[in-house]
Amino acid sequence: MAGAVTLALAALPGVVASPALAANAAAKRGERVIEEWCRDCHVRDGSPQTPDMAPPFAAIVAVPGRDRDWFEDFLEADHFPMTTFRLFEHEKADVVEWLLDLQRKRP
Repeated sequence: MAGAVTLALAALPGVVASPALAANAAAKRGERVIEEWCRDCHVRDGSPQTPDMAPPFAAIVAVPGRDRDWFEDFLEADHFPMTTFRLFEHEKADVVEWLLDLQRKRP
């Protein structure tokens, strides 16, 4: 049975190793991190922003010049009150993929 699985995977190298699929999977994991750790403070799209709330992610990704490097640098630096939330490196990478995906989907 293991041989059949290996053979099936070998027959689909473009699908299994696709960078687009990997980025999509990372973005989905990043969305789960956002929902678990970030949504309590960031305004949801369409909701009114109050002084104690962080901006919605749609507004964050809409700022010109915010690319992969910017998001990675931002997540590495301490920002109050975000300093109380420490993400693992793989979580940060997934959040960056989610932000970039959100940015690509902007109208």
